[in-house]
Amino acid sequence: MQHHKELQVWHKAMELAEAVFKRTAAFPRDQLYVLTAQIQRCALSVPSNIAEGGGRNSENEFAYFLNVARGSLAELQTQMELAMRLGYLTPKEEAAFTKQAEEVFRMLYGLRQKLKETKAPTEKPKAVSSKLSAVG
Repeated sequence: MQHHKELQVWHKAMELAEAVFKRTAAFPRDQLYVLTAQIQRCALSVPSNIAEGGGRNSENEFAYFLNVARGSLAELQTQMELAMRLGYLTPKEEAAFTKQAEEVFRMLYGLRQKLKETKAPTEKPKAVSSKLSAVG
């Protein structure tokens, strides 16, 4: 398996998480333990799951954690839209977060597809390190 820090998708997910944490710091104090905390957990979950999957010894486990990261990303997008509807984000800010999230989502999907391509249904999984660096 490839180290997560070598994957571009991990770096993009970290950039998104950093941006989310910086922006949500200005959310109302009464949302600190509600929406703010939930948004931050989702944002942190994306690169964390990429890292955890990359640290596993199997491509199946890596694929599982990439799917979990995609789920967290979808949850993050929903919460950011709610934050906009509540007036905590401007539509322009929400659109910028959506654009970043969609880029990460596409990269996760591409990496997941590469994992599928590296093993034939009746064969043992093949090493993917060299093939993943082009995608991730």
